[in-house]
Amino acid sequence: MKQVNFRIPLRILAALMGIFLSIGASAQITVQGHVKDATGEPVIGATIRVVGTSTAAATDFDGNFVLTANNGAQLQVTSIGYQPQTVSAAPSVVVVLKEDSELLEEVVVIGYGQVKKNDATGSVLSLKPDEMNHGLQTSANDMISGKIAGVNVTSNSGNPAGGATIRIRGGSSLNASNDPLIVIDGMAMDTYGAKGLGDPLSMVNPNDIESFTVLKDASATAIYGSRASNGVIIITTKKGKAGVAPHVSYNGNVSIATRKSTPDMLDGPAYVNFIKNLYGEDSDAYRALGWYDNNGQQHFANTNWYDEIFRTAVSTDHNITIAGSSKHMPYRFSLGYTNNQGIVKESNFKRYTASVNLSPSLFQDHLKLNLNGKAMLATNNWTGNNSGAVGQARNFDPTKPVTADNDVFNNYFGGYTQWYQGANFDGQEDWLYTVNRNATKNPVSSLNLIYDRSTSTKYVGNFEADYRIHGFEDLRLHVNGGATYSHGKQLTTNDRYYPSDAYYYYGYEGWSKEDNYALSLSAYAQYLKELKNHTIDVMAGYEYQRFHQSTDWGRNVVWPATNSLYAGQPYDAPTTETRYKTGNVIVSFFGRLNYSFLDRYLLTFTLRDDGSSRFHKDHRWGLFPSAAFAWKIKEESFLKNVQAVNDLKLRLSYGVTGQQEGIGDYTYIPTYTPSRNHAFYNIGLINGLLYRPDAYNPDLTWEKTTTYNAGIDVALWNNRWTFSVDYYYRKTTDLLNDVYTPAGTNFSNKVKSNVGSLHNTGVEFATTVRPIVKKDFNWEISYNMTYNKNRIDELISGEGPNYVIEHGGAAGGVGGNVQGHHVGNSVSAFYVYQQVYDANGRIVPNTYVDRNNNGIIDSGDRYFYYKPAPDVTMGLSNKFMYKNWDLGFSMRASLGNYVYNSVEAGSANVGRGSVYVNSFLSNRPVSAVERGMTTLLTEQFVSDYWIENASFLKLDNITLGYSFPRLFGYDISGRIYATVQNVWTWTKYSGIDPEVSSGIDGDIYPRPITTVLGLSLNF
Repeated sequence: MKQVNFRIPLRILAALMGIFLSIGASAQITVQGHVKDATGEPVIGATIRVVGTSTAAATDFDGNFVLTANNGAQLQVTSIGYQPQTVSAAPSVVVVLKEDSELLEEVVVIGYGQVKKNDATGSVLSLKPDEMNHGLQTSANDMISGKIAGVNVTSNSGNPAGGATIRIRGGSSLNASNDPLIVIDGMAMDTYGAKGLGDPLSMVNPNDIESFTVLKDASATAIYGSRASNGVIIITTKKGKAGVAPHVSYNGNVSIATRKSTPDMLDGPAYVNFIKNLYGEDSDAYRALGWYDNNGQQHFANTNWYDEIFRTAVSTDHNITIAGSSKHMPYRFSLGYTNNQGIVKESNFKRYTASVNLSPSLFQDHLKLNLNGKAMLATNNWTGNNSGAVGQARNFDPTKPVTADNDVFNNYFGGYTQWYQGANFDGQEDWLYTVNRNATKNPVSSLNLIYDRSTSTKYVGNFEADYRIHGFEDLRLHVNGGATYSHGKQLTTNDRYYPSDAYYYYGYEGWSKEDNYALSLSAYAQYLKELKNHTIDVMAGYEYQRFHQSTDWGRNVVWPATNSLYAGQPYDAPTTETRYKTGNVIVSFFGRLNYSFLDRYLLTFTLRDDGSSRFHKDHRWGLFPSAAFAWKIKEESFLKNVQAVNDLKLRLSYGVTGQQEGIGDYTYIPTYTPSRNHAFYNIGLINGLLYRPDAYNPDLTWEKTTTYNAGIDVALWNNRWTFSVDYYYRKTTDLLNDVYTPAGTNFSNKVKSNVGSLHNTGVEFATTVRPIVKKDFNWEISYNMTYNKNRIDELISGEGPNYVIEHGGAAGGVGGNVQGHHVGNSVSAFYVYQQVYDANGRIVPNTYVDRNNNGIIDSGDRYFYYKPAPDVTMGLSNKFMYKNWDLGFSMRASLGNYVYNSVEAGSANVGRGSVYVNSFLSNRPVSAVERGMTTLLTEQFVSDYWIENASFLKLDNITLGYSFPRLFGYDISGRIYATVQNVWTWTKYSGIDPEVSSGIDGDIYPRPITTVLGLSLNF
């Protein structure tokens, strides 16, 4: 009975399921589709997914696909390099995908809004990061290096968090900031940065960046007024897209980095022979070689100190993104993790990032909202960078081992070999051995006996609302409010055996922290009206920005535990907490008028009025105007029907921008600084502190940069060849400069003042060529070139034509400078003596040309000889795509840049009075021994002999990738790729790397060669 009752329901259930399946089958259709690009070529490997189901298909080599779906169901079509599209299921479907780059060219982001690229009047360039052809990208800097004409990006070193120097059309200032303004999702970033982050852009995960827009001429930048003299870089992050089904993507890579080259130093045996020949075996110098065991026996090692401090670094980067749309709510969430290990031991950068974007559209798209939130946590081990180990590895005695079994080394230096000396404290019987303060330290001990780490957090959030007024849609109101907050703390702890220069203590603990925040609010109204032959676009707005920074620090220094009298006692006066606060406010009113006649003749006027709290109330406000004209020649009757020409536009612009960075927040009013470092007096003052007055100048005002720009944009043969050319002239006046003041007129011998002027002249060229666009094979080449030359026109009036502002320290510890600012010369040109050579072209040490013919060699014989900034920079990117394969490479070139080789100059002296000094030995490069220079005078270190041509051509990266529509039969598309970065450098420069932004090459953290294996997946 139970069996019968059990089988009847099963039969009924089977019948019901059959009915439902037959109904479902009747509602399904077979979709036969074709996917192609805008040129009509089929798109291979595109993914077609039925929204809300797991059903998916991929296009074949002809761009065709077949799948089964309910009639009218939504099909989402995606492919790498194209914008996704959503279409309705039908028996026959044809989908045309647009490339991301094409859409980006249609609309570009500008200051406070966007404009069609074809309607832009200023020098504006938009760049979408290349998803295929790129190297390791830890920071946003890595994504634009060599990609944009007029933008020069130089990494500061190979340190994984070392940052980069960015210059747009050369520098516009001498002593104020030359960094461009960075705007992220409509929010201008503060200049304080975050404690513990060497790169302020490292807080943005490169995987979250949608596009870059670079504003270069004053017509484009003047809308940002007093912060835009050095150009503007606008970063737009990725957002969710309406109508797109939820999907998950993963991007990750593993990389291996190794050092490329190091200076060729004497090894152990060669160094023993060198000392033997120089001083003799019966000398203190020879006896100082190697190390002695407890029985007094001398031993010699052969230590390659570079091998001891460098390593093969393994790094990883992982990013997960969830994006899609729920009704009227597009969304995107991302998480990122970066673990970037440096090639110098004890250097490491870890970063955790999270971002969220919600961009709903309400009231029939009249109200568009955009909510962005970003968070970053980074930990940085600075030991490998701050310890000086790279320079110590160059100089430390190669005959000494890393560690040695010697009572002095074991008891006083943790077993590490060191140059040491004896010390007696306050007449105590016990002698202590301390490190020789003048000597080079053991580089391995410098890495292992110090803890120098920082933790940084940063939060960025903003909310945008854009409302087109119902019934009056020509008028829209826009509000953007946001805030940033960062906290960073750096802790430095020296082990009691750490080789400190201070002989009176073993052990140190110090910390410093910063808290920064910025508040921003902008609001503007925009009226856009299209008439018969006229288009009027008027915008007016207001902005408020507040920046704040507070800094605390403290330290604890102890006497050596072996000293019985003061064991464990603090040496310094107790320092609990020192607090420093600063901040500034900018209030702005701005407006812009865009006018178009016949869609051919375009005019743009902008005006911004800035008020900055950094200036006295009488000089606080600055007015920054600009104007631009563009002629769309392609729209004229004689070109309109010429099919070979897709675009031809002429641009002319003029504008003024300001500069107020780098001068301090309170330079215009009297301030007082508390004395530190032992300056504690018990005379009734709070904490025993004394305060000293600072120099100030109530007449300070903005630097002003006036720019003239002329450009032309051309697109030919269905955009197969596009190029643009720009000429610019930039003149900066009222330079913010440090001026020496007469004694007694201020509280310092130097004070910040507005004096002098300089100018930059340049030409930019950028082109993209697509020689082959076929079904199975595509070839794309992008090239850019920039020529820039700067000159100082005026410094300090009344000082005469020979006035020079010297800077840039020379090698050898001589206290001289090798660079200078001088009227008629380039910024930071090398200011040196002209070297004399013999008949065979060999250097004659300490002998120079008497250029002023006064019979002696004096400072009047110095002259200006080349400069660090290049005359020409170039970038080349090349990409081949064959079916599912892609192969790309990127190159950069810098021509006309020169470098002072401080490494060679500082080690040049191989005389008896230089190699063994103050009871220690220092190693020498093989080249210095071959050169044989002895008994060098101070002037030799300021010779033009050390100025080298550092022009270079670099193969930045090579990438090979394969894209797949399905993975092991599953509906997972993606790409796998392999990259080699920093592949090859061609240069005449004798140092390890010619890329030095400052022009002085010291012991930099070398840039490694890196191999990357990466994977992208779309679920």
